[in-house]
Amino acid sequence: MPLDAFDRELIAATQGGLPLVPRPYEAVGAMLGVPGERVRERLAQMLEQGLVRRIGAVPNHYRLGFTANGMSVWDVADEQVDTLGERIGALAGVSHCYRRPRHLPAWPYNLFAMLHGRSRAEVEAQAREVETLLGSACRGHDILYSTAILKKTGLRI
Repeated sequence: MPLDAFDRELIAATQGGLPLVPRPYEAVGAMLGVPGERVRERLAQMLEQGLVRRIGAVPNHYRLGFTANGMSVWDVADEQVDTLGERIGALAGVSHCYRRPRHLPAWPYNLFAMLHGRSRAEVEAQAREVETLLGSACRGHDILYSTAILKKTGLRI
C-alpha cells in the first residue's frame, strides 16, 4: 500500500517516539498542522492495515533501577514449549518470551525469556520460578546477562 505525503510526514514525526506530554497526538498534530484526532485516526488505520506493527511504551529498564537483565534460555520439550512459553511470558519479571529453533549440538535451547531484576540474585530467583513452572519439561537452561545497552530503533524513513 503506497504512502501519501501526509503518511510520510506522520511516520517521520513519530518514528523516534511520541512526545512525552499529556496529549501526544495533539502535539504531533501541531507539528504537522492537523488536529490531533487526525493523527490518532491515521495511526489506528495504519495499525489495522499492517503499515505500522505496534504503538507502545518502551520502558528504560536501567533508569527504572533494573540493572541486572538476563536473557534466560531453556531447553524445553518441543511438544510443551508453546503452552509453557505462554505461562512464562505472563510472569511479572518477564518482559518478553519467545520460541526459537535449536542449533544442535552447540545450542540446545528453544525458549527464551528476558528477565529483569535489580540484582543478579533477583534474576536468578526469577529463573528458579521459571524452572519450577517448566517442571520435567525443562532439560537445561542458562542465563546470558546484558553487558551493554543497545539502542533499538525501527525502520527510519
